[in-house]
Amino acid sequence: MADAFIVDAVRAPVGRRAGALAGLHPADLGAHVLSALVTRTGIDPSAVDDVILGCVDTIGPQAGDIARTAWLAAGLPESVPGVTVDRQCGSSQQAVHFAAQAVLSETAGMVIAGGVQNMSQIPIAAAMTAGQAFGHDDPFGGSDGWRARYGVQEISQFRAADLIAAKWGIGRREMEEYALASHERAIAAVDGGYFAAEIAPVGDARDDECPRRDTSLDRMAKLDPLRPADDGGVITAALSSQIADGAAALLIASERAVAEHGLRPRARIRHISARGDDPVLMLTAPIPATEHALRAAGLRLDEIDLVEINEAFAPVVLAWQRETGADLDRVNISGGAIALGHPLGATGARLMTTLLYALERTDGRLGLQTMCEGGGQANVTIIERVG
Repeated sequence: MADAFIVDAVRAPVGRRAGALAGLHPADLGAHVLSALVTRTGIDPSAVDDVILGCVDTIGPQAGDIARTAWLAAGLPESVPGVTVDRQCGSSQQAVHFAAQAVLSETAGMVIAGGVQNMSQIPIAAAMTAGQAFGHDDPFGGSDGWRARYGVQEISQFRAADLIAAKWGIGRREMEEYALASHERAIAAVDGGYFAAEIAPVGDARDDECPRRDTSLDRMAKLDPLRPADDGGVITAALSSQIADGAAALLIASERAVAEHGLRPRARIRHISARGDDPVLMLTAPIPATEHALRAAGLRLDEIDLVEINEAFAPVVLAWQRETGADLDRVNISGGAIALGHPLGATGARLMTTLLYALERTDGRLGLQTMCEGGGQANVTIIERVG
């Protein structure tokens, strides 16, 4: 049976909104991690079969197939193509899946997968609202088929997070305690140098900018909900992932390519899958997706050493934990998107990069990554260290 290996992974520091990366053209931000990956692996870049990058809101400087643009902006060979993927928040995790599928099918030997997003320049959901200039509604309200199936109601990640908190009985204090722990873990990781090896500095930006050292439960408790309380609003900015800028890239290779190019793989991709769930609740798909992945891989959750699940909102992780029984001491051990930021199209590859390095640092063997995605979807990847 064919294998798909992770040879190496690298990411930029995650920049806060209007922070150190805000003025960098998204193609140049993507080019930075692509160049760093090629340099670190020592590969002949002309031997790469494809470049697959995730990106959301592909308008303006993120339009025009940014995977191809970023590769060319890095000064890398024109002979190598590129393609951009949009599975919303899971875009770059899906990019890794597409790369692995190409390798597993033996139609490619080496593929670079990753993602890039500059949310400071292109605001979240900009692609959804751009159509208003042409007289079009949002992607949901104007569809007869959608209205027939789901009625006329608010479809937003913020309402979904509120609905999840209510459905699973997750109180605000519990969510704030979880959010505070995310910041504490992220700060400890930054101060401990845990991210240093996985980050390719961008100019003077060497560390993640988003963790809030001055946050506290008292400060969180004073924040107003993002949606009206009389409409079930409970989620605050402190319980949400941070708007951010970032990029990450991984080299995925076949066993033959590893041998031919003298590469040393760091992990094997043991399982890839995606599943869907209620698009109104939107953020719950990691629950059935995790169950499916473990069953397909013949594993139990307690056999997984570390988990990275995207902290889009605190109740996403806490509802998932209630349903799976996961040990939170093994989950997001270096903090999550509440503290580290969520550059939409790049987060999946950022999580994969962090998971790989964390497994090596803790001498773990198996890692699982999952994340909620727009439309009520989730990707799951299980990786296994080698060597």
